[in-house]
Amino acid sequence: MPDSLFDLSGNVALITGTSRGLGQYFARALARAGADLAITSRDASTLAGFQREIECLGRKAFPVALDVRDHASIEQAVAAIEAHYGKIDILVNNAGCNIRKPALDVSWDDWNTILDTNLRGSFFVAQAVARGMIQREYGRIINIGSVTSVAGYAGLGPYGASRGGIRQLTMSLADDWGKHGVTVNCLAPGWFKTQQNRVLYENAAWVEYLCERIPLKRPGRPDDLDGAVVFLASESSRYITGQTLLVDGGISTGATKATL
Repeated sequence: MPDSLFDLSGNVALITGTSRGLGQYFARALARAGADLAITSRDASTLAGFQREIECLGRKAFPVALDVRDHASIEQAVAAIEAHYGKIDILVNNAGCNIRKPALDVSWDDWNTILDTNLRGSFFVAQAVARGMIQREYGRIINIGSVTSVAGYAGLGPYGASRGGIRQLTMSLADDWGKHGVTVNCLAPGWFKTQQNRVLYENAAWVEYLCERIPLKRPGRPDDLDGAVVFLASESSRYITGQTLLVDGGISTGATKATL
């Protein structure tokens, strides 16, 4: 298969939530494939070290302040990126949060914080970026979901609602914008160790239990997502839209250890 199908040279990618975690891994993967980047955090000063890292890979990195819970911040950030680069070809809607609580303990504010960040924020960032993509008749939007987009877990009610909403939103936007040459897909990681859930991985018994439920018998490593994000951002996925790509080691199959 020609390398050009995965070559992102000449493309500009906006990745939200790149101050830490999986957002940085997505950004590195796209940069290694040739894309120049717009990287974001609520405080752009926190991005200086990551900007230098991307530039050491030979790519450009433009740091921008972006709070996805603030509509004005979204509009200003997208305008600044388009003024700087002239376009945005790829959006990775990664910024998100979680508050892990039993359902009976979830407060009104907890719900709003999670849904406003993960779902409403993703929609309005996509909307702001899609305007330019539609004018240019080209775009790749990758909404970051989760295995909770397709499965329910105790203690993750609002989070699962937000990620399930991302899956539905992806299908709707794909239908809206496909005629303009814009694809919209959902990349849904399974159980990866991140800043949000690191406390769980300190419990050896829980990790053993988790691995028993994963057909590949281990949690995800961040670089397990590299190929998927480049694929969805590149020409190789040009006839794929509205889909949810689970990168979860197979846990969404519902497989458990069987005794015969």
